[in-house]
Amino acid sequence: MYDVLIGIDNAEDSRAIAQAEAIVDLPTVDGAVTAHLCHVFQENPEGASVHQISAVRRARETLEEAGINCVHYEASGDPTDELLAAADDIDADAICVSGRKRRPTGKAVFGSVTQDVILGADRPIFAVPAPRSD
Repeated sequence: MYDVLIGIDNAEDSRAIAQAEAIVDLPTVDGAVTAHLCHVFQENPEGASVHQISAVRRARETLEEAGINCVHYEASGDPTDELLAAADDIDADAICVSGRKRRPTGKAVFGSVTQDVILGADRPIFAVPAPRSD
């Protein structure tokens, strides 16, 4: 069994679909991969669930169409810390993230979850490029 944690934000469905397609393209036998679709809520006063995030649903559809098992995982807090903790929690074999293109000032002000996950992880990372339209 190969467990991949997919960190999905709710900004763009297209990035989540690109992440799912990268997992679909892994050379595996049927049923060997489980995709853990993870969304980290930073603010969630309405009590939303990971199941309600459009990008998570689109990624799940892509993965399930290819016969990949999906599990939902949600957390609240700092996205980098929570993604790394989730990877430890499920003993993920790899983490899949997708960044967005930002100017250097945007990175300085807002940070980069993708960069921080890559630098903080103790396991392989799939860094999937954002589709050109993002």
